[in-house]
Amino acid sequence: MKKVIAAVLILSFAQIIHAQKGFKTLFDGKTTKGWHTYGKDSALAGWNVEDRLLHFNPDAAKDGQGGDLVTNAEFENFHLKLEWKISPNGNSGIIFYVNEDPQKYPNTFSTGLEMQVLDNDGHPDGKITKHRAGNLYDLIESKSEPVKPVGEWNKAEVISNKGKLTLILNGVVVVETTLWDENFKKLIAGSKFADWAGFGTFKKGKIALQDHGNNVWYRNIEIKQL
Repeated sequence: MKKVIAAVLILSFAQIIHAQKGFKTLFDGKTTKGWHTYGKDSALAGWNVEDRLLHFNPDAAKDGQGGDLVTNAEFENFHLKLEWKISPNGNSGIIFYVNEDPQKYPNTFSTGLEMQVLDNDGHPDGKITKHRAGNLYDLIESKSEPVKPVGEWNKAEVISNKGKLTLILNGVVVVETTLWDENFKKLIAGSKFADWAGFGTFKKGKIALQDHGNNVWYRNIEIKQL
């Protein structure tokens, strides 16, 4: 009994310390509460919770049950932390500053910026510069590639504060840039998004996890507003 009480006290202390850091859980490990499929009222069947993991299952996404998963809430200045695991040959993404207006913007990536989630060796995008895991998709190539082998968990962080963006993968800073300045506008002009009205312009928006048609798992999703 003493050991059980000690374990509970240690856990409670850890939770208190974590809360003091200002991070809020975005995924409770049990439900998709706080999330919904882009343009829908709730999370469709392609996204399910199993073993405290948020799993996109393409088999369950048939018959119109797929789509990117987005937060109900919007965020402006924030520090996002999560872990991801991709399937062999898989592709997904962590998309942020999403403006959810399906009539005007049909996809999350119509407006949102993306930190790439990818099997670099197995997916065709791995052969494209600026499309590899950890990159700011199609805009900035990562400084290094600390991504772990397929099937292993990767820790990703997105820190955006007053225009300063930092992407971290497995504890290594892989991208640093300033959003919305003239240089950033040039990056967009030189990308596939050059003619996409609204892309990369919103300074507040939702966070999305991408359905790219492949199995992908996410866990320990939390955010701190800065």
